[in-house]
Amino acid sequence: MAKKGTITINRELCKGCYLCIRACPVKVLEPDTELNTSGSYPVKAKNPNNCIACGNCYEVCPDVCIEVCALETAET
Repeated sequence: MAKKGTITINRELCKGCYLCIRACPVKVLEPDTELNTSGSYPVKAKNPNNCIACGNCYEVCPDVCIEVCALETAET
């Protein structure tokens, strides 16, 4: 069974470098269309259900504004 995860993004810390978008193998992330308070377009999760908890986005984020948690999956 494939791993699943949840992603949380702190919009106010994100400066919009988009390294995480390029690092995501399953295209969970995209640029937001609304500015944060610092005037940047942060990242948002467009397909959060596709997250596989690989942690690539977390690893490349220079501002540590992404949190990834692996979900426990039930084996059948």
